Formats: sequence, C-alpha cells, structure tokens
Amino acid sequence: MILPIYAYGQPVLKKTGVDITPDHEGLSVLIDNMWDTMYNASGVGLAAPQIGLSIRLFVIDSQQMMEEGKESDGVKSVFINAEIIEETGKVWPYEEGCLSIPRITGDVERQETVKIKYFDQDFKEHIETYSGLNARVIQHEYDHIEGNLFTEKLKPVKKRLIKRKLEAIRKGNIDPKYRMKFVRK
Repeated sequence: MILPIYAYGQPVLKKTGVDITPDHEGLSVLIDNMWDTMYNASGVGLAAPQIGLSIRLFVIDSQQMMEEGKESDGVKSVFINAEIIEETGKVWPYEEGCLSIPRITGDVERQETVKIKYFDQDFKEHIETYSGLNARVIQHEYDHIEGNLFTEKLKPVKKRLIKRKLEAIRKGNIDPKYRMKFVRK
C-alpha cells in the first residue's frame, strides 16, 4: 500500500526514532508498504519518520542509482535499529534531495565511508562498511531516524535561498507527484 509521505514541517521529522523489537506489530507489512511508497515516489531511500512513525527503520535501494550494468554495486536493504559506528574518509559534496522536501536539492558534504550496525528484516544483526553513493544514501536515511534533515547540512547561503520554498512545502503550497501529508497552518 502506498502511504503519504510526511512533508517538511511535520514534527515527526524532527524526532529521534526509537528502537523496535522483532514482534513490532505489522512489521513485514510496514516494510512492504515502505518499499511501495518509496518506489511510487521515485526515491532511493525512505525512513519511517517520513511516513509518520518515530521508529528506527529505513529502506534503501541504491541499485537504481548505479550505472547501467553496475546495478549490483548498489545496496537494496532494510535497516532496523541502525547505529553508525564510524564515518571515515574524505569529505565530498554531492547534490541530495529528499522525498519529504520535494523539488529542493543541495550539495551536502559527507564522509565517503560509513560503518554501521543494524538488523535486517529477519532481525539478523549485521555490521557492514559501505562507501561512495551507498554510504551517502545510508547516511541520509540514518539522519532521518536521528531527527535530522539534509537541509540542515546545507551552506548558509543555500539555506537562505530555499527558505521561502521550505515554507511553501510546510504549508502544502506545492503539487508533488506523490501523496504527501502537510502541516497546513
């Protein structure tokens, strides 16, 4: 089922998610719905806060970002109760966007490698290291479960330039190509 994506300004996007247990009610259906919602919105990642749930769960599919023939270099996975252990390597900028903040992008500087501990959908524990675009997508979605948005990592000039656009999104004065839930005030 395709769920509405919570837009910039929704309080749940600023909350730190809580851990869940293997018996979390409806977990497998929730994960299926998150995949459906992400693909419907042409995303490469989706975190539970973006669908209104303040829990530590996100899904990513960076395979679709990879060059043709190199899709297997990407990652398609569920991350539950994720914890970044270490970020290392050169800091590099890359233009990011977000399903909760449609039509706004900006260069975000992140370290090139991330080591992360998480559980998959079967609650099997993993400790893995990712780099490049895979690391970036994971870091972006991880920020969501920590209550952070990519716009907070933008340079001050860019933040000023997008201020009105962010307010329009918060108020619902946009027409996204997918279902969204706005704060209307």
